[in-house]
Amino acid sequence: MKIKLIKIGRTPLDFEVKSDEIIFKGYLEYYADKLILLKAKLNGFVKTQCSQCGKEVEVAQNEDVEFYISDGAYDDTNNLAIDIVESFDSQADLDELLKSEIELIKSDYHSCQDCR
Repeated sequence: MKIKLIKIGRTPLDFEVKSDEIIFKGYLEYYADKLILLKAKLNGFVKTQCSQCGKEVEVAQNEDVEFYISDGAYDDTNNLAIDIVESFDSQADLDELLKSEIELIKSDYHSCQDCR
């Protein structure tokens, strides 16, 4: 699901994206300048591998996600040190953002029951 950033205003725009066994649900809202706030929740399971033995494990997710989407390159002249995703086509690709969050979860250290 792609949403044009220009259509996002001060009234929150709700979204829901599903992938396999996980739901990415939340809203987008204009924040300031070229920034759009994304607040969402990840619920479900992510299949990954045990970091020790390689067995497949399901990692339960019930996580809050919050970051900003910049319409174009972001110049942090105010030193805000916030999480920014830059969009160079003036769209929020929510499917791609969900995939990125899943890959971030998979890159973490996970142990199966046998290796704990």
